Amino acid sequence: MFAAPDRIIAGPQGRVGQFAVECKLSHYLPDDPIVHPGEPGGSHLHQFFGAVGSNADATEEQLLGGGTTCDQQADTASYWTPVLIDEDQNFIEPIRAVAYYRAGPDVDPLAVVSYPPGMMLVAGDHTAVEPQPLSVVSWSCFTGAERWATPPDCTGAPSLRLTITFQDCWDGVHERSPVIPEPALHVAYSAAGQCPETHPVHLLQLQLAIDFPPVAPDLLDGLALSSGAILTGHADFWNTWNQEKLDNEVMHCLHLNLPCRISGRL
Repeated sequence: MFAAPDRIIAGPQGRVGQFAVECKLSHYLPDDPIVHPGEPGGSHLHQFFGAVGSNADATEEQLLGGGTTCDQQADTASYWTPVLIDEDQNFIEPIRAVAYYRAGPDVDPLAVVSYPPGMMLVAGDHTAVEPQPLSVVSWSCFTGAERWATPPDCTGAPSLRLTITFQDCWDGVHERSPVIPEPALHVAYSAAGQCPETHPVHLLQLQLAIDFPPVAPDLLDGLALSSGAILTGHADFWNTWNQEKLDNEVMHCLHLNLPCRISGRL
Protein backbone atom coordinates (compact mmCIF):
# COMPACT_ATOMS: atom_id res chain seq x y z
CA MET A 1 0.00 0.00 0.00
CA PHE A 2 1.20 3.52 -0.69
CA ALA A 3 1.77 5.99 2.11
CA ALA A 4 -1.06 8.32 3.12
CA PRO A 5 -0.97 11.71 4.80
CA ASP A 6 -1.27 11.77 8.59
CA ARG A 7 -4.79 13.14 8.48
CA ILE A 8 -7.46 14.50 6.16
CA ILE A 9 -10.66 16.47 6.52
CA ALA A 10 -13.61 14.36 5.42
CA GLY A 11 -16.53 15.74 3.42
CA PRO A 12 -20.13 16.17 4.59
CA GLN A 13 -21.27 12.57 4.90
CA GLY A 14 -24.83 13.05 6.08
CA ARG A 15 -26.05 15.05 3.08
CA VAL A 16 -25.79 12.46 0.33
CA GLY A 17 -28.08 9.62 -0.68
CA GLN A 18 -27.44 6.80 1.74
CA PHE A 19 -28.95 4.38 4.23
CA ALA A 20 -27.44 3.20 7.48
CA VAL A 21 -27.76 0.24 9.84
CA GLU A 22 -26.44 -0.11 13.40
CA CYS A 23 -25.25 -3.50 14.64
CA LYS A 24 -24.07 -4.64 18.06
CA LEU A 25 -21.16 -6.98 18.65
CA SER A 26 -22.17 -10.60 18.11
CA HIS A 27 -19.12 -12.70 18.95
CA TYR A 28 -15.36 -13.17 18.72
CA LEU A 29 -13.81 -16.01 16.70
CA PRO A 30 -10.41 -16.78 15.11
CA ASP A 31 -12.32 -17.49 11.88
CA ASP A 32 -12.58 -15.83 8.46
CA PRO A 33 -15.38 -17.22 6.25
CA ILE A 34 -13.94 -15.43 3.19
CA VAL A 35 -10.17 -15.90 3.40
CA HIS A 36 -10.21 -19.19 5.37
CA PRO A 37 -13.55 -20.87 4.60
CA GLY A 38 -13.98 -24.27 6.23
CA GLU A 39 -10.97 -23.68 8.51
CA PRO A 40 -12.15 -23.00 12.08
CA GLY A 41 -9.38 -21.26 14.00
CA GLY A 42 -7.46 -20.58 10.79
CA SER A 43 -7.37 -16.81 11.14
CA HIS A 44 -6.34 -14.12 13.57
CA LEU A 45 -9.10 -13.12 15.97
CA HIS A 46 -12.06 -11.20 14.54
CA GLN A 47 -15.05 -9.43 16.06
CA PHE A 48 -18.31 -10.19 14.24
CA PHE A 49 -21.37 -7.98 13.82
CA GLY A 50 -24.71 -8.71 12.19
CA ALA A 51 -25.32 -12.39 11.43
CA VAL A 52 -25.06 -14.29 14.71
CA GLY A 53 -24.13 -17.58 13.05
CA SER A 54 -21.13 -16.34 11.10
CA ASN A 55 -18.13 -18.67 11.32
CA ALA A 56 -15.72 -20.55 9.07
CA ASP A 57 -18.32 -23.22 8.24
CA ALA A 58 -21.36 -20.96 7.78
CA THR A 59 -23.38 -21.06 4.57
CA GLU A 60 -25.32 -18.26 2.88
CA GLU A 61 -28.58 -20.08 3.60
CA GLN A 62 -27.76 -20.42 7.31
CA LEU A 63 -27.03 -16.72 7.70
CA LEU A 64 -30.15 -15.69 5.75
CA GLY A 65 -32.27 -17.85 8.04
CA GLY A 66 -30.54 -16.88 11.27
CA GLY A 67 -30.60 -13.99 13.70
CA THR A 68 -28.85 -10.64 13.53
CA THR A 69 -27.51 -8.07 15.98
CA CYS A 70 -28.48 -5.23 13.61
CA ASP A 71 -31.35 -2.89 14.40
CA GLN A 72 -32.69 -3.55 10.88
CA GLN A 73 -33.78 -7.18 11.14
CA ALA A 74 -33.62 -7.62 7.34
CA ASP A 75 -29.86 -7.09 7.59
CA THR A 76 -28.62 -10.60 8.26
CA ALA A 77 -25.33 -9.81 6.50
CA SER A 78 -22.05 -10.53 8.28
CA TYR A 79 -19.45 -7.84 9.03
CA TRP A 80 -16.14 -8.51 10.76
CA THR A 81 -12.90 -6.73 11.65
CA PRO A 82 -9.79 -7.44 13.72
CA VAL A 83 -10.00 -6.81 17.45
CA LEU A 84 -8.55 -3.65 19.02
CA ILE A 85 -6.21 -4.53 21.90
CA ASP A 86 -4.19 -2.53 24.41
CA GLU A 87 -0.55 -3.01 25.42
CA ASP A 88 -1.59 -5.60 28.02
CA GLN A 89 -3.41 -7.63 25.34
CA ASN A 90 -6.83 -6.75 26.73
CA PHE A 91 -9.69 -6.46 24.25
CA ILE A 92 -11.25 -3.02 23.86
CA GLU A 93 -14.85 -4.04 23.31
CA PRO A 94 -16.63 -2.11 20.57
CA ILE A 95 -19.74 -0.10 21.34
CA ARG A 96 -21.34 -0.77 17.96
CA ALA A 97 -20.77 -0.99 14.22
CA VAL A 98 -22.54 1.32 11.78
CA ALA A 99 -22.83 0.29 8.14
CA TYR A 100 -23.28 3.24 5.77
CA TYR A 101 -24.33 2.42 2.21
CA ARG A 102 -24.01 5.07 -0.52
CA ALA A 103 -22.71 5.73 -4.03
CA GLY A 104 -18.96 6.13 -4.36
CA PRO A 105 -17.47 9.64 -4.54
CA ASP A 106 -18.69 11.53 -7.64
CA VAL A 107 -20.54 8.45 -8.90
CA ASP A 108 -23.98 9.01 -10.43
CA PRO A 109 -26.37 7.43 -7.88
CA LEU A 110 -28.57 6.13 -10.69
CA ALA A 111 -25.66 4.05 -11.98
CA VAL A 112 -25.32 2.13 -8.70
CA VAL A 113 -26.58 -1.44 -8.35
CA SER A 114 -27.04 -3.62 -5.26
CA TYR A 115 -24.57 -6.21 -4.16
CA PRO A 116 -25.59 -9.54 -5.69
CA PRO A 117 -26.68 -12.24 -3.23
CA GLY A 118 -23.73 -13.86 -1.50
CA MET A 119 -21.15 -11.24 -2.53
CA MET A 120 -17.98 -11.31 -0.42
CA LEU A 121 -15.72 -8.27 0.02
CA VAL A 122 -12.50 -7.51 1.89
CA ALA A 123 -11.18 -3.95 2.28
CA GLY A 124 -7.92 -2.80 3.83
CA ASP A 125 -4.59 -4.59 4.14
CA HIS A 126 -3.94 -6.92 7.09
CA THR A 127 -0.22 -6.95 6.21
CA ALA A 128 0.26 -3.15 6.03
CA VAL A 129 3.49 -1.75 7.46
CA GLU A 130 2.84 1.85 6.33
CA PRO A 131 -0.27 4.02 6.72
CA GLN A 132 -3.00 2.96 4.34
CA PRO A 133 -4.89 5.53 2.24
CA LEU A 134 -7.25 7.42 4.53
CA SER A 135 -9.91 6.96 1.87
CA VAL A 136 -9.79 3.24 2.73
CA VAL A 137 -8.83 2.98 6.44
CA SER A 138 -9.00 5.84 8.92
CA TRP A 139 -9.51 6.75 12.57
CA SER A 140 -11.59 9.63 13.89
CA CYS A 141 -13.38 10.90 16.99
CA PHE A 142 -16.93 9.62 16.47
CA THR A 143 -18.37 11.31 13.34
CA GLY A 144 -15.84 14.15 13.33
CA ALA A 145 -14.55 15.29 9.96
CA GLU A 146 -10.85 14.93 10.75
CA ARG A 147 -9.35 11.53 9.91
CA TRP A 148 -6.03 10.03 11.05
CA ALA A 149 -3.92 7.02 10.09
CA THR A 150 -3.65 6.01 13.77
CA PRO A 151 -6.05 6.45 16.72
CA PRO A 152 -6.26 10.08 17.90
CA ASP A 153 -6.93 11.48 21.36
CA CYS A 154 -10.74 11.44 21.59
CA THR A 155 -11.03 12.65 25.17
CA GLY A 156 -14.51 14.12 25.60
CA ALA A 157 -15.87 12.61 22.39
CA PRO A 158 -18.54 9.88 22.35
CA SER A 159 -16.20 7.35 20.78
CA LEU A 160 -13.01 6.47 18.97
CA ARG A 161 -14.04 5.35 15.48
CA LEU A 162 -12.35 3.08 12.93
CA THR A 163 -13.78 3.45 9.40
CA ILE A 164 -13.14 1.06 6.52
CA THR A 165 -14.40 1.91 3.03
CA PHE A 166 -15.07 -0.94 0.62
CA GLN A 167 -14.63 -1.13 -3.14
CA ASP A 168 -17.45 0.18 -5.36
CA CYS A 169 -16.59 -1.31 -8.77
CA TRP A 170 -17.23 -4.94 -9.77
CA ASP A 171 -16.15 -7.18 -12.62
CA GLY A 172 -19.80 -8.19 -13.08
CA VAL A 173 -18.98 -11.90 -12.92
CA HIS A 174 -17.67 -13.12 -9.58
CA GLU A 175 -19.47 -12.83 -6.23
CA ARG A 176 -16.15 -13.56 -4.54
CA SER A 177 -12.55 -13.31 -5.64
CA PRO A 178 -11.62 -16.14 -8.01
CA VAL A 179 -8.41 -16.58 -5.98
CA ILE A 180 -9.03 -16.97 -2.23
CA PRO A 181 -5.59 -15.79 -1.02
CA GLU A 182 -6.25 -12.57 -3.01
CA PRO A 183 -9.73 -11.74 -1.70
CA ALA A 184 -10.45 -8.60 -3.72
CA LEU A 185 -9.58 -9.41 -7.35
CA HIS A 186 -13.24 -9.13 -8.40
CA VAL A 187 -13.65 -5.55 -7.16
CA ALA A 188 -11.87 -2.18 -7.37
CA TYR A 189 -12.25 1.46 -6.31
CA SER A 190 -13.70 4.11 -8.57
CA ALA A 191 -11.71 7.25 -9.41
CA ALA A 192 -13.30 10.60 -10.31
CA GLY A 193 -16.66 8.85 -10.43
CA GLN A 194 -15.56 6.24 -12.98
CA CYS A 195 -14.89 2.52 -12.72
CA PRO A 196 -11.92 0.88 -14.48
CA GLU A 197 -12.60 -1.10 -17.66
CA THR A 198 -11.72 -4.32 -15.84
CA HIS A 199 -14.44 -3.68 -13.21
CA PRO A 200 -17.13 -1.71 -15.07
CA VAL A 201 -20.15 -2.20 -12.77
CA HIS A 202 -20.87 0.52 -10.16
CA LEU A 203 -21.73 -1.13 -6.85
CA LEU A 204 -23.12 0.68 -3.86
CA GLN A 205 -20.24 1.51 -1.51
CA LEU A 206 -20.14 0.28 2.08
CA GLN A 207 -18.39 2.32 4.77
CA LEU A 208 -18.16 0.29 7.96
CA ALA A 209 -17.55 2.33 11.12
CA ILE A 210 -16.63 0.65 14.42
CA ASP A 211 -17.09 2.76 17.56
CA PHE A 212 -14.89 2.08 20.61
CA PRO A 213 -14.77 3.83 23.97
CA PRO A 214 -12.20 6.67 23.88
CA VAL A 215 -8.74 5.51 24.94
CA ALA A 216 -6.67 7.47 27.46
CA PRO A 217 -4.02 9.60 25.66
CA ASP A 218 -1.11 7.87 27.41
CA LEU A 219 -2.31 4.47 26.15
CA LEU A 220 -2.72 5.33 22.45
CA ASP A 221 0.82 4.38 21.45
CA GLY A 222 0.31 0.88 22.87
CA LEU A 223 -2.76 0.06 20.79
CA ALA A 224 -2.62 -2.74 18.23
CA LEU A 225 -4.99 -4.92 16.25
CA SER A 226 -5.32 -8.69 16.45
CA SER A 227 -4.01 -8.79 12.87
CA GLY A 228 -0.77 -7.04 13.94
CA ALA A 229 0.23 -3.40 14.20
CA ILE A 230 -2.37 -0.65 14.40
CA LEU A 231 -1.77 0.05 10.67
CA THR A 232 -3.26 -3.33 9.66
CA GLY A 233 -6.89 -2.18 9.73
CA HIS A 234 -9.25 -4.07 7.44
CA ALA A 235 -12.79 -5.44 7.32
CA ASP A 236 -14.83 -8.17 5.66
CA PHE A 237 -18.42 -8.18 4.41
CA TRP A 238 -20.61 -11.08 3.30
CA ASN A 239 -23.88 -10.03 1.68
CA THR A 240 -26.57 -12.19 3.23
CA TRP A 241 -29.10 -9.34 3.48
CA ASN A 242 -32.73 -10.00 2.70
CA GLN A 243 -32.11 -9.18 -0.95
CA GLU A 244 -35.51 -7.59 -1.61
CA LYS A 245 -34.98 -5.17 1.28
CA LEU A 246 -31.46 -4.30 0.14
CA ASP A 247 -32.65 -3.67 -3.42
CA ASN A 248 -35.49 -1.47 -2.16
CA GLU A 249 -33.14 0.72 -0.12
CA VAL A 250 -30.84 1.19 -3.12
CA MET A 251 -33.82 2.22 -5.23
CA HIS A 252 -35.53 4.50 -2.71
CA CYS A 253 -32.49 6.07 -1.00
CA LEU A 254 -29.48 6.00 -3.33
CA HIS A 255 -31.28 6.37 -6.66
CA LEU A 256 -33.33 9.26 -5.28
CA ASN A 257 -30.22 10.70 -3.59
CA LEU A 258 -31.98 10.81 -0.20
CA PRO A 259 -30.29 10.36 3.21
CA CYS A 260 -32.35 7.56 4.80
CA ARG A 261 -32.20 5.96 8.20
CA ILE A 262 -33.66 2.47 8.32
CA SER A 263 -34.17 0.43 11.45
CA GLY A 264 -36.66 -1.96 12.95
CA ARG A 265 -38.58 -4.74 11.26
CA LEU A 266 -39.51 -5.30 7.64
